[in-house]
Amino acid sequence: MLPAGLVAAICLTAVVVAGVRITGELTRAPHPAELRQASVLEVARRWQTWSAGKIFPATVGYTLEEGGPETARLVGIGTAASCDTGLDPAAAGAVRPYGCRAVLRATYLDQSQGSAMTVGVAAFPDERSAAQAKNGLRSVKGPARLRALAFPDSAVARFADSAVQRSAAAAQSGPYVAFAVIGYADGRPPPPNRQGGLLPDVADDLAKAVLTPLATPARVDCVQPGWSC
Repeated sequence: MLPAGLVAAICLTAVVVAGVRITGELTRAPHPAELRQASVLEVARRWQTWSAGKIFPATVGYTLEEGGPETARLVGIGTAASCDTGLDPAAAGAVRPYGCRAVLRATYLDQSQGSAMTVGVAAFPDERSAAQAKNGLRSVKGPARLRALAFPDSAVARFADSAVQRSAAAAQSGPYVAFAVIGYADGRPPPPNRQGGLLPDVADDLAKAVLTPLATPARVDCVQPGWSC
């Protein structure tokens, strides 16, 4: 039987060694894999953690084939909607199997103030799910669109799905897929027998202008709130 003093010394040594190991684990720099995972998680949470005004800026740029660059002005930002609410049935059905979490939408007015432009972002659990959803949208026969978003007592009060002339499921980046629809702000329907209508096709520009900053990873900072390192 060991003397009580020796047993106490052994126990103390074990405690000290364990403490050193724990301290080293808590104070060590994150591994590269941990930094990558932290970056992925931060981007995936942005649809919930970023302010609406950060996701949808006051102005977005687009370029006309004839006329050059122009700027659209924000009219209003909607609340987060379910994918069945924010997308038409065809689009919602295409993305539902891949875990679509929500659709964020905002409507802009073009520089001439004649066209309404609803831009939206669908959030998914991860990049793989979003890529699968994008491919699912490509397989849909016929339109698979974002729903137009009108705001009462505004220049886009009459904008509705029936007024949409052009649309795009423009791009996928990270855990997000971006959409845009364009039509006359006064609610006029597309002209008959005129595919794509009379409005310029800038839906891709608008969707990517919102998607790019939302899905671009930031430099990992484990000290700041919102990071999980």
